[in-house]
Amino acid sequence: MSEANIRLECLRPANDGWLQPTGEEIREVLKLAGLSGAEAASFLGLGDAGGRTVRRWGARDTNISYANWALLCDKAGLGIIWRGR
Repeated sequence: MSEANIRLECLRPANDGWLQPTGEEIREVLKLAGLSGAEAASFLGLGDAGGRTVRRWGARDTNISYANWALLCDKAGLGIIWRGR
């Protein structure tokens, strides 16, 4: 997994021991995906206030849903995590 510093437990299917990513891991996936917060919000269809939501994930003020995390991981080239390894 190259130089990404993301715990393997964050890259598992939701029903197979998945753990919430840290704010740092979320920011790393956004960086790997080449997305700003606003671009990630648009990619995920989060609407007008979506950029704020993405910032709150990065700050760990709120949890990211598995579905949004999985889509960002796929965009970042980390695989289709919902299928397992």
